[in-house]
Amino acid sequence: MAHSRNKYADFEGLRERAVALRREGLSRRQIRDRLHVDNNDILNRLLEGEPPPEWTKRPNAKDDVRERARELRLQGWTYDRIQVELGCSKSSISLWVRDLPRPERRKRTREEASAIAKRGWEATLRLREEERQRTKQVATREVAQMTDRELFLVGVGLYWAEGAKDKSYSRRERLQFINSDPDVITLYMRWLDVLGVVPERVRFRVSIHESANVAEAEGFWASLVGVDTAAFQTPTLKKHNPKTKRKNTSDTYRGCLVISVLKSADLYRRMEGAWYGIVGAASAADLANRA
Repeated sequence: MAHSRNKYADFEGLRERAVALRREGLSRRQIRDRLHVDNNDILNRLLEGEPPPEWTKRPNAKDDVRERARELRLQGWTYDRIQVELGCSKSSISLWVRDLPRPERRKRTREEASAIAKRGWEATLRLREEERQRTKQVATREVAQMTDRELFLVGVGLYWAEGAKDKSYSRRERLQFINSDPDVITLYMRWLDVLGVVPERVRFRVSIHESANVAEAEGFWASLVGVDTAAFQTPTLKKHNPKTKRKNTSDTYRGCLVISVLKSADLYRRMEGAWYGIVGAASAADLANRA
């Protein structure tokens, strides 16, 4: 410690040398090495008030944002307002404008405070939505392509979740699937292709509330699966209950599409067997990981 104090005893003389080197265009690292100053606090004091040479200033994508933040601060804006306006963090704003005088604080009205809070929350929601979409896009790209085997296994899981199943008290060994999501229906139809089901064996029926536009719904589903509406079986109409507060009452409500496959007992058994194979393989992998 005594050696360290002696080293910086002639502080003013050391500062003159440091300033001279700075004005010659040396960087902080070069000055530190030249003067053997290994203490950053001391180095900061030696160079206090001396701007860095131009060549040490690295291009920064936030330069424009920083300059705008300084302009707004000089106009008396608060950190909250600058954050909402520029979409940057308060920590960055604080770093950029800390050398500027603090604006006089005026007490906000309730309306102003509410408006600022609303804009701040909207900015937060926007950033969250952008992150949400980025995550989805990355996951979508990770899937890329699927083999028929992969599609078969996905379809088995999908059917077991949404399709009609055989019970010991009610034998229903046939493929019958119902869903209201067009993407799910599209995937299921592709799964039937993998199973080798020809179009002649497939039957379609709409299940929908009686208060909805049945013809329009049949037209939508027929277009999606690539058949004529004349091929559709008689729709299943659900009676409307005025006491039930339904949310699916918009113009986009098209009920559910029921897809049945004729003579599909063998395919059903194959699907069920594959499902239990998936469960067994997953359990075996879990045990292996624990071992």
